[in-house]
Amino acid sequence: MADSPQVCGPAVPTESSRAVLRPLGVGDVDITGGPLGRWQRINREASIPLGLEQMERAGAVPNLRRAAGEADGAYQGYRFQDSDLYKQLEAVAWEHARRPGPGYPEFIAGSAALLGRAQRPDGYLNSHYQVVKPDKIYAELEYSHEMYCAGHLFQAAVASARAGGDPRLLEVSRRLADHLVAVFLTGGDDGIDGHAEVETALVELYRVTGERTYLELAGKLIDNRGKGLIKDSGMGPLYAQDHLPVREADTPVGHAVRQLYLEAGIVDVYLETGDESLLECSVRRWEDMVATKMYLTGGVGSRHDGEAFGERYELPPDRAYNESCAAIASVHWNWRLLLATGDGRYADLIERVLYNAFAASTSADGLRFFYVNPLQRRDDTVEDAYLGRRREWFACACCPPNIMRTVASLGHYVATTAGRATQVHQYVPGVIRSGDLVLRVSTDYPWDGRVTFTVERAPAGEWSLALRVPAWSAATTVDGAPVTPGERGYTVLTRTWRPGDTVELRLDLTPRLTHPHRRIDAVRGCAAVERGPIVYCFEQADQPVDLDELALVPGAALRVVPEEHLDGVGRTVLIEADAVAITQPSRGLPYTSTPPTGLATSTRVTATAVPYYQWDNRGAGAMRVWLPLA
Repeated sequence: MADSPQVCGPAVPTESSRAVLRPLGVGDVDITGGPLGRWQRINREASIPLGLEQMERAGAVPNLRRAAGEADGAYQGYRFQDSDLYKQLEAVAWEHARRPGPGYPEFIAGSAALLGRAQRPDGYLNSHYQVVKPDKIYAELEYSHEMYCAGHLFQAAVASARAGGDPRLLEVSRRLADHLVAVFLTGGDDGIDGHAEVETALVELYRVTGERTYLELAGKLIDNRGKGLIKDSGMGPLYAQDHLPVREADTPVGHAVRQLYLEAGIVDVYLETGDESLLECSVRRWEDMVATKMYLTGGVGSRHDGEAFGERYELPPDRAYNESCAAIASVHWNWRLLLATGDGRYADLIERVLYNAFAASTSADGLRFFYVNPLQRRDDTVEDAYLGRRREWFACACCPPNIMRTVASLGHYVATTAGRATQVHQYVPGVIRSGDLVLRVSTDYPWDGRVTFTVERAPAGEWSLALRVPAWSAATTVDGAPVTPGERGYTVLTRTWRPGDTVELRLDLTPRLTHPHRRIDAVRGCAAVERGPIVYCFEQADQPVDLDELALVPGAALRVVPEEHLDGVGRTVLIEADAVAITQPSRGLPYTSTPPTGLATSTRVTATAVPYYQWDNRGAGAMRVWLPLA
């Protein structure tokens, strides 16, 4: 029951699945401008070449040569180092599908050949355990990442197969997947990897090959969660989402990336089996996460200890972990929920994540990356470099190639089709090809709220065009007439279309002050600035006084500054806000029995905000998303 061969993207449910929306392929959407178009250009020109260099330098490729008996020397890096190569392969495959380039097929073919030589005759493949611990294979699943690495290989192979890459990568993946089936499905072993990921990858491998045992193994791994089958790695059962069966858990817990990859797999298994209990429990946790455990930027993970979710409303801005990989996993989960339900709230969250938590992960030049994405940096930050500035690479480099594969496949998340209808979820300039419908999209979004659709090719008869109306747009019009979104967050236009027909959508980009829920103690009495899908922040470089002295005037007037081009940042739109600089003497203890208002002096000033995703491109100064209200 393989997917339609013409659909080339990371998540393509089968024709018999429960999906109510059908994705378009990476090559069906050309993104020609805007921030997403710029990210794809920088990804191709800077990030992917950097990643290819690091595959050799950081050890992923040399380790596989050691496993193949072709190189000597000590194993390099973490036990999951193989996964860096697999994500890099996936990035190259999607980039080749988007825009074929020299060297991409050769990299896939060369890697596939090396993996084939490193793979054991029984199908097992993991360079760390083959080189370092051959007697411990599958004996340390609580922290070995063996299935996790296999999952990333499966996703790379799926990408290569859908992009027309070397078939040997899929052959290697199938041998490993068959080995997992023989051990953990038909062989009766109830082991589960401590890091979820293989579940969603097994489903996608099933969608490409039609081999149902891959889907069955994914379902078994999900059903066995919460039964104490994952040995304690020293982090406890919540860390690995093994505290409760998935159908009983009400809130996301533990390591954020693991939780969200698990959720993606849960929805995938629902889509292919129709088990409604899986969709219901995943939606329940999504609603709890959004309401109580998510940062304004869409980032998740409030604890450095365990890279984990905290308690409800535990969302400190300065200690926010918000791992870049968690932002990517959130996109994966939300995309599958969108395909399963057609509910625009999932597309809304994809947009929030893409323009904020995810976009901030990469520098403007595409050569440095954040592992951790805080919402506040103090001027005297002294912690390790993972927290202070973006870095070219990391010893644990899970994030950079993950970012690259996501950027290369962004076109997959723009639009869908269902019957005689096309749904547009993300607004980017370019061309959308959906069956017999070809749309040209002209927009300067997100800097401008006008989006114009021109029909270049039209299907016969009536066809519906559904346009997402973001929840933040207070006043939305289509061709000048006010519209109210339907129950699922879209306005739907049904007509017989002809080439040359146009539709103009206008979204309300009036900047707004955003206030936190009163239970978020860390930012009580503060406010943040948003405009359209973009969360703003205040960097020291733009302020007339010490950033930590600034407070916003309640109900502050927010003024959009005409388009700017900032050195190191590039094109941007700034926002000015009425504020005060509050100075309070500091002597002895930082506490006093006199109310602060009796000690402080204030001066009217103007605070300037820049899009959060563009911060840390002009130096290492302080930054805040939330400012106190005066």
